[in-house]
Amino acid sequence: MRVCVFRLHTHQWCFLLCNVVLFHALLFGGDIVEEFLLQASPAAYTERAVLELRERARKLDLSSTMSNSSQIYPISSKACLQHQDLLFITIVFSDPDNSSERDAIRNSWANQTLVQDVAVRTLFFLKPSTLKTEHQEVWEESARHGDMVQCEGPLSQNDWGQVKLALRWVLLFCPQARFVVLADDSVFLNVPALGMYLLTLRTHPDDLYLGRVIHHASPERNYNKPHYVSFHLYPDRTFPDYCSGPAFLMSQDVVRKVYVASKDVELALPSDVLIGLCARAVGVVATHSARFSGERHVRYNPCCYNFLFTSASVDAELMGMAWRDLGKGKGRYCSMLETYYSLVVCKAMTYLNSVNFLSGNNTK
Repeated sequence: MRVCVFRLHTHQWCFLLCNVVLFHALLFGGDIVEEFLLQASPAAYTERAVLELRERARKLDLSSTMSNSSQIYPISSKACLQHQDLLFITIVFSDPDNSSERDAIRNSWANQTLVQDVAVRTLFFLKPSTLKTEHQEVWEESARHGDMVQCEGPLSQNDWGQVKLALRWVLLFCPQARFVVLADDSVFLNVPALGMYLLTLRTHPDDLYLGRVIHHASPERNYNKPHYVSFHLYPDRTFPDYCSGPAFLMSQDVVRKVYVASKDVELALPSDVLIGLCARAVGVVATHSARFSGERHVRYNPCCYNFLFTSASVDAELMGMAWRDLGKGKGRYCSMLETYYSLVVCKAMTYLNSVNFLSGNNTK
C-alpha cells in the first residue's frame, strides 16, 4: 500500500516535527546545556590564600632538585629536550605489566609527532615495578622505545602520588610544552583534532583546564564504600567542578599551579577529583568540552571519532582501526552531514549501551 506523505494534515506534520525535535533534544540537549552552563568565567583572585599560591607557583624553581632526579625517576626519557616548541605532550599513566596497552597506543595515535608542523609527543608514566623480572622487562621496553618514565617511592592507592610525580617530571624536563594531556592507557586520543583546536585558539591561554567537566559531584559519606570522606576531612556538600579522569588537558601554567597546591591536598579520593581541588585552591576554573568523552566508551563510527577528542575503554583492535580510518594522523574528511549523522548514531548507541549495562545486559 502506497502512502503519500504530502497528504498529511497540518497537525500530523506538527506531530512528526515535534518528535524529530524531541529526539535531537534528548541526544544533544545535555551537551548544549553543559557547554553553556559549564564554561569557565574569568576568576577574580581576591582571596589571600589563592594569591599566595599563585605567586608561589610563579616563583617555583625546581632546578636544585635536578641532581637527585635519577633516584626519583630511575627510567626517564629525554623526548622533550630537543624540541624548543612543543604544542602538547600526552602523559599516559600505565601499570608496568600493561605492555600490550602501551604497544596498542604506540601502533596507533602515539605515532603522530607533528600537528601542522608543530611537535607533539606521547610519554608513558609508570608506577614502580614490584617484581624483579617485571623491572627488567620495563628496562628493556624503555631501551627499545625511549618513551617511558618510571618513578620510585611509595605511592598511595589512589595514584595521587604518581600524578604528582608526573607533574613534577613535566616541570623539570618538559617546561616548553604549551599544554599537557593526562590520560589512561585505555584512551584513544584524536591527536589531529585536539592539536588543530589548540592551534586555532586566538591567544595562548593561561589557566586552561579543559575536559569533560563533572559538576556538583557529592562526596561519598557512607563509610562502608570506597572513597569515603568524612565531614571532618571535607565539610563541603559538593566537590568543585573537575575534569573527568580518563583524559583532560592543562596549560603549562596550570600544571605548575596544581603541583604547588598538591602539597596541601591529601585525601583518599580519585586523582581527577584531587586535581579539581588543587585547581580551585589556585583560582583555576574547569572548562567543559563535550568532545572529551570522560569515562564513557563511545561506540565506534569513523566520522564520530574524527570529531571527538577522546574515547575511553578502547581495546587494541579498535585503537588500530580508528588510527587507520582517521588517516594515520592526517585526519579524515567528513562532510557536515556525515559528522552530524555519525554523532547521532554514536550518541544513540552509547546511550543504549549504558541502558543495557545498567539493566545487567552487557552484550554488544
